[in-house]
Amino acid sequence: MNNATIKFERLAKQNFNKYSLDAFVRHQDVTQCWRNVDGEWKLLPIKFTEEWDLEECRSIAKNISENLDENILGYGAFEDGTLVGYITIGTYFFGSRGQYVQLVEFEVSENFRGRKIGKRLFELGCDAARTLNAEKLYISAHSSKESQAAYKALGCVHAKEINAKLAEEEPCDVQMEYVL
Repeated sequence: MNNATIKFERLAKQNFNKYSLDAFVRHQDVTQCWRNVDGEWKLLPIKFTEEWDLEECRSIAKNISENLDENILGYGAFEDGTLVGYITIGTYFFGSRGQYVQLVEFEVSENFRGRKIGKRLFELGCDAARTLNAEKLYISAHSSKESQAAYKALGCVHAKEINAKLAEEEPCDVQMEYVL
């Protein structure tokens, strides 16, 4: 597997539909997660497996497909026409100055991780947010040790402002931001 076979494209009705995640492998064995304990971030032994079945993949793909170009902008990484990674950015602004847009979805299929596909998708997502004239990306990020390390390697930090609705929807997520 080499990255020469990966093509990055803006997601559109022509290359993305409710079946686009059928071959996607969302699997992660989590052993440690970051939690805010009494105002201090601590890495705790929390074990579970994150795995999407076909029904969940289709539900997520259907939601993305229905919202493309209206509520979200997205990019995909494709190998031989199969989606192996994607990022979606919300078009709704929020924050005290309307400075944020949300990084809604950001995933790389398990077999394709570690090949800098996520880094390129993140760059494309940032470019999309810049076209909207956003100042920052807001990320309700998975709290696993590995996910947090990946976001920090991309330059993400703890959010200066917390979006209460997003934090409430995913109380175990870490609220982060990226300055564009």
